[in-house]
Amino acid sequence: MTVAPPEQLAVPVIDTHCHLDIHDQHLHGGALPDPDTLIELAASVGVTRIVQIGCDLESARLSIALARTRPSLVVGVGLHPNEAPRIFVDEGREALEAAYLAIEEMAADDVVRAVGETGLDYFRTEEELRPIQQESFRRHIGIAKKLNKTLVIHDRESHQDVIDILMQEGAPQRVVFHCFSGDAAMARLCAEQGWFISFAGVVTFKPAQELRDAAAVVPDELILVETDAPYLTPAPHRGKPNASYLMPHTVRTLAQVRGTDESALGALLWANAQRAFGIW
Repeated sequence: MTVAPPEQLAVPVIDTHCHLDIHDQHLHGGALPDPDTLIELAASVGVTRIVQIGCDLESARLSIALARTRPSLVVGVGLHPNEAPRIFVDEGREALEAAYLAIEEMAADDVVRAVGETGLDYFRTEEELRPIQQESFRRHIGIAKKLNKTLVIHDRESHQDVIDILMQEGAPQRVVFHCFSGDAAMARLCAEQGWFISFAGVVTFKPAQELRDAAAVVPDELILVETDAPYLTPAPHRGKPNASYLMPHTVRTLAQVRGTDESALGALLWANAQRAFGIW
């Protein structure tokens, strides 16, 4: 733990997107913290359930292993939008096809509630490799529909293409826009489709007024909250490694933005997370 935990939440809340396996080891050098310590810290402030996301084959396998012995966890598995082009370039088409099959096999596990994060990321992948991202996104949509799993979407600088592909392929029954980065107009469009919209610590950043405007218009039944830990640490600890125990800062900002109290919002967030990912 690098900062003091915030005051405990008034009611329990679920972190709907976390990466316990890549905490500050990748961000700040340091040893990987014990996942059980992070889970206990989260519970101590009222974050009593976590959706652990595996973004590549190794991380997906580790995530499933963690969840099998930790009842507070469920899992999402997928190839991150930047992982699919990496496999294609470094290992070739055959390896990428094998990776899709492995994700489908893992997604059938009972502890796996979601396929993803998948989607598009035009910030880090050059234009000539974007068709591989789009292909991967379509394949993940198909897996989610085949297995009746929730689809968790990563969307960075690719809003229109993400929406277009979802519409073309036909969205699964449950869709979550993880770490939503659109504006109020996009939030309304997603809400019209019944897609869940999840907010991370970015909503606490001073320059993020457009995102707070989006958070204000999301219908009660579609709003979610997450950390995306170890990334996107909320104010006042921006720049330090994130973890689920810091999520109360984001919850309290959302309550303020939406003109409600912490308990009422927390109850909504809990119910919505269980509608999005099932009860556990």
